[in-house]
Amino acid sequence: MKTDDFDYELPEEFIAQSPLEPRDSSRLMVLERKTGKITHAVFRDIGQFLRPGDVLVLNETRVIPARLYAHKIPTGGRAEILLLRQRDSRTWEALVGGKGLRPGVHVQVEGGPEAEVIDSLNGARRIVQFEEPVENFINTAGHVPLPPYIHEPLEHPERYQTVYARQSGSAAAPTAGLHFTPQLLDSLSDQGVHITSVTLHVGLDTFAPVTEELPEEHQIHTEWCRLSPETAAAINGARRQGGRVVAVGTTSVRTLESAAQEEGSAIAAYEGSTSLYILPGYTFQAVDMMVTNFHLPRS
Repeated sequence: MKTDDFDYELPEEFIAQSPLEPRDSSRLMVLERKTGKITHAVFRDIGQFLRPGDVLVLNETRVIPARLYAHKIPTGGRAEILLLRQRDSRTWEALVGGKGLRPGVHVQVEGGPEAEVIDSLNGARRIVQFEEPVENFINTAGHVPLPPYIHEPLEHPERYQTVYARQSGSAAAPTAGLHFTPQLLDSLSDQGVHITSVTLHVGLDTFAPVTEELPEEHQIHTEWCRLSPETAAAINGARRQGGRVVAVGTTSVRTLESAAQEEGSAIAAYEGSTSLYILPGYTFQAVDMMVTNFHLPRS
């Protein structure tokens, strides 16, 4: 197996630059792996492929406006700070743009406080410490970092959030969940599908292409995730009754499979970083079905 096996031609005009309304009017393709049968439908009809007792697992992370524009002190040179991972309320691991952003350099965030580069990591990554907690200014000074294939500015930023986004911390949306509406979730619940959630904060590394010739040589990124005891109990209970675990998005898959690693086939509560890398031949311990969007070539 080579990375080239996951490459394909993707015409740019095939990539939608604005979302459909309503959210659940997107097209849905269902693949039955046992038979290879493919069914075409509309996303709002996803309930036709689920049954009472199944458990639908959502990732309730919320995208933060993680892109900050700044000027170096005292030169005024432009700088850009892309928040990646929180260390504490004022300190973040970030990807920086601009010349000479070495430890000790101070910048003034546009619409925010002063900040200092306190350490260098690999490449353009830095540890940046702000004069005040990021939560105090992020919603007014920050900008939503869009995927590299979206070229139009967001007219309505909430459309890049799932309707169930609760826990702030992602640099990118768990896009498989963008197709759900409150009405669709209510309909699935009325149908007998149990709905629960996990949290995995998505990093921008999710867009990084695989450049190695062999996929197994790729260094997969690490992300923080959490699966609560209540969610673990709901999933284990459903499985004992014959219900299937339906993960919405690869982020939910990664969280569930990371939790399952701890105790064999059972799901355990889990909180921490995961570097789980799923390759062909992997035996899934927790997930029976997955909802996902199409993925970029070589990603």
